[in-house]
Amino acid sequence: MNPATIRNPAAFAGRVLLAAIFLFSGVGKIADYAGTVGYMASAGLPALLLPPTIALEIVGGLAIVAGWQTRATAFLLAGFTLVSAIIFHRDFADQNQMVHFWKNVAIAGGFLMLVANGAAGWSLDARKKG
Repeated sequence: MNPATIRNPAAFAGRVLLAAIFLFSGVGKIADYAGTVGYMASAGLPALLLPPTIALEIVGGLAIVAGWQTRATAFLLAGFTLVSAIIFHRDFADQNQMVHFWKNVAIAGGFLMLVANGAAGWSLDARKKG
């Protein structure tokens, strides 16, 4: 298979798959707002951080899917994902938490690949370049 033939569809599919977890998570936080506030409070975080978190997950997820401002958005989401790993999944004595921590690290790695390489051809960024 010719790498040039699969580059754009593979990059688009990768962006959709990376963004999906953030889109579902943002909508889930809206659906269980009080529960999410409680979960955040258990980690010592104030409720006032929830609206910007939801906005970052949903708007950032949509921007990644569309390939709009991809490098900047991916950089923000990589940082958010690493900070979330450290705050919520640092109990390595719990294997489940360790798996979640490394899942977040892997997702951040995927976002850093977008920072390095951009969104590719099927994106608003590519259309803007012409």
